[in-house]
Amino acid sequence: MLRSQRGPVPWNAVTRGGLASAPLLALVLADRPTAGISAALGAMLAGINDRPGGRRAAIPRIGLPALAGSAGLLLGGMIAAGGGRSLVILPGLFGLLGLVAGAISSTGPVASACGTQVLVTVVIGAGMPLPEPGPARALLFLAGASWLLMLRLLLPSPGRTRSVPYRFDGERDAVAAVYEAVARLLDASGGPRARQARAALSAALDQAQDALAGPRLRRYASSAAERRLHAQYAAAFPLVEAATALAWADTPLPARIAEGPRGLAAAVRTGGGCGPLPAPARTDAGLAALDDALLRAATVFDRPHGVLPGGRRGRSSAGLFKRAWSAAGREYGLRVALCCATSTFVAQWLHHEHWYWLPATTVFLVKPDLGPLASRVVCRAVGTVGGAALFGALALLVSGPLQLVAVVASCGALLPVATRHFAVQTSVVTVLVLSLVLLGGEPPAASARVVESLLACATVLLVGHLPLPGRRGHGVRAALDTAVGAAHRYVGHVLRTPEDDAGRGALRRDAYRSLAAARTAIDVSAAELPRVARHSAGSEGVAGAVERLIDTTTACAVQLAHPSAGLPRLHARTLIAHLSELERAQAMTRGAPAWTGAPRARISG
Repeated sequence: MLRSQRGPVPWNAVTRGGLASAPLLALVLADRPTAGISAALGAMLAGINDRPGGRRAAIPRIGLPALAGSAGLLLGGMIAAGGGRSLVILPGLFGLLGLVAGAISSTGPVASACGTQVLVTVVIGAGMPLPEPGPARALLFLAGASWLLMLRLLLPSPGRTRSVPYRFDGERDAVAAVYEAVARLLDASGGPRARQARAALSAALDQAQDALAGPRLRRYASSAAERRLHAQYAAAFPLVEAATALAWADTPLPARIAEGPRGLAAAVRTGGGCGPLPAPARTDAGLAALDDALLRAATVFDRPHGVLPGGRRGRSSAGLFKRAWSAAGREYGLRVALCCATSTFVAQWLHHEHWYWLPATTVFLVKPDLGPLASRVVCRAVGTVGGAALFGALALLVSGPLQLVAVVASCGALLPVATRHFAVQTSVVTVLVLSLVLLGGEPPAASARVVESLLACATVLLVGHLPLPGRRGHGVRAALDTAVGAAHRYVGHVLRTPEDDAGRGALRRDAYRSLAAARTAIDVSAAELPRVARHSAGSEGVAGAVERLIDTTTACAVQLAHPSAGLPRLHARTLIAHLSELERAQAMTRGAPAWTGAPRARISG
């Protein structure tokens, strides 16, 4: 509950958040404040999705949820126009929508944002009393979100290097962070922080992979700068493999070993060449692999144009729906449906003026990527009370619409920093929403906001711990199954075709990324109340066994790739031991190992 993300203030996101209120200001000056509310809501929800990363990756991260929210606002307007305010029909309808949107939300962060915005805007469209018709509100919402997305794509980052195109600032920073993480792992080799540095390297690779995966107008990179950036990212893979193998050996390395990756990181940021590299130290297979990787990277960096690997294949829609209707998707979708239906019924039964706040709040509370349920419920309650109290103080000083727009703009600027802690984010959003209520011509509603949020917290806390049919913890088990399967494929590929560098790199990336996702799911489940946390007992042991297996496989891959070295007996024995450890850990959690003995025989051979 008290933990928050740390890091430098994202001043570019703060600037965008402040400027995002420009459509609201224009409509207020045009004496159309209620029209500005829909635009401000679109900008606010887009600002929540405005996270660090590449510009093109921001298009689906911000644009797809905005389209989903616009469609939800249109559907909500149709429900309101049809008079669907029955005590039975409306909760049933929202529950059905929650089931579908909740299941889709469990498949990934962008899908989660889309599912959340659909549900929230359907509820707002059905309950918020605005004079504009549903289609106009949907277009205004989309215009507000599009304005922030345009700012994200066009505004240059502060402090950028003028010698390189600003449109790739986020991607360039992400690739440079990979080389810096390699250097930190080499520095930490043989020390107590090596495991933490390896995990940080995996996270940096995940962020770079996401940053470079943005949409393209054509199948291949459209500029020399983009081709060069992709080639620099690909050149980091052999360095990552060698650094992981050296850290696995648990041997301290000379400080000069890390100078090469740091020089490459600086070259990525400035767009120049890599400069001089440290003298090679080829005393074993790991150091030889590191030296070879540095030389290959230097060749790539000194070319005027990089070579872009093959096009990225997207996930099919059939695969998305298959994952959505998995055990984890059904479990999450059912809880979202129950929360939406229950909160809507309670709000309708109590005849609250702002009844739509109650189901809208429950939707935000049951999002799968906001941390443990109990923690976010407490943070929501504390944040709402704090935000309402702050708005009550501001209301004594604010007397006109332009001052309310200034408050909205200030909240938009604070939002990128406030997203680091759910309670702070809730406080900022509460002030922003209450300001929009006043702009819409309604009386102050701070006390009603507190009551609705506390009712939503109680509803989510109750429904989130109801004993549903079947076992709980499907999300953790699904993430672990994915990580174990990825590790098995990686081990098998290294043993069968150690000379396939490209295939090995892709499988290694998949294995480490799946492991990171499993650890996140385990950490969230472990922080839940004991009634929920007990369903994922023993999963940390499986994740630890998978991590050790992947690290050992990487060390074996470096040995097998060395021209004069086969697989040493120590590596083979360690690999077999970790396979056995994984079998035992799986057997303790679910009763049956998923690994066969064929690869073990291949190792022994």
